[in-house]
Amino acid sequence: MLNALSFDVEDYYQVEGFSPQVRFDEWPSYESRVTGNTWRILELLRVHRVKATFFILGWVGERFPQVVRAIHQEGHEVASHGYRHRLLYTMTREEFTADTQRAKAILEDLCGEPIIGYRAPCFSIIQQNLWCLETLHDLGFQYDSSTFPIRHDRYGISNGARTPYYHHLPEGRRLLEFPLATVQLLGKNVPVAGGGYFRLFPYQFTRWAIRRINEHEQAPAIFYLHPWEIDPAQPRIDGSPLNRFRHYVNLAKTESRLRRLLNDFQFAPIRTLASTMAPCAAGNGRLKQQPVRSAGAIMGGAR
Repeated sequence: MLNALSFDVEDYYQVEGFSPQVRFDEWPSYESRVTGNTWRILELLRVHRVKATFFILGWVGERFPQVVRAIHQEGHEVASHGYRHRLLYTMTREEFTADTQRAKAILEDLCGEPIIGYRAPCFSIIQQNLWCLETLHDLGFQYDSSTFPIRHDRYGISNGARTPYYHHLPEGRRLLEFPLATVQLLGKNVPVAGGGYFRLFPYQFTRWAIRRINEHEQAPAIFYLHPWEIDPAQPRIDGSPLNRFRHYVNLAKTESRLRRLLNDFQFAPIRTLASTMAPCAAGNGRLKQQPVRSAGAIMGGAR
């Protein structure tokens, strides 16, 4: 079973948890570590012969184009994480369209090919702003990976589907969705998709959960990390106790855990999984994974 490996490429000071302390116009004054951390991730993936999807912040691509070019040249998928890491449910349609168009154009100019994948900052497509999916389709995106079927103070669609499916949009349009990985325990969806959950839970639990998703549900796990999560030496920001805990817990363990994960499971970019998805025979709306086709057969007929 192929799982999806993804990285949300943003710097340590750009996360939502520190937005009260670090304004957008102050970003250029902070020491950037995104380039060095991304190089380390690329080297790790090269050693393990794994390709991934990199959801890159447009602001990062604009200021560090060498990062985007290196990711693309290594054969990984370049996808969009928006331009300035704003929560989508704080934006108007016009603001969201402008932010998304700007980021997409920056990345496409650097890669020389269409950007087909999108992930919202902080998974901030929720029940109240599903209209964002129509905008994504209109702008040429073919899949989204922003929904998280859990309860959380910043994000989540708690009753959302847990495995890949199509959003059915007006006028017969559709957009493929790759929800972040959860496992069901005692009737609740427990997040096991990576990020802070990967750092907080014992590695054995993450491994068990992904195996359960693969074997019992016959579904891929959608996994994510940020480059700053392999960087325990990053400068500290004095945020709230909760946000500091979420950001800094077990940073020193992330890289070694990631190495174990790459040894224990098969991973591919999300666009590769997208090319393998087909409706289940049961007709229940779920998509199942088919044998991997050629690299060029990505998302045929999805629009």
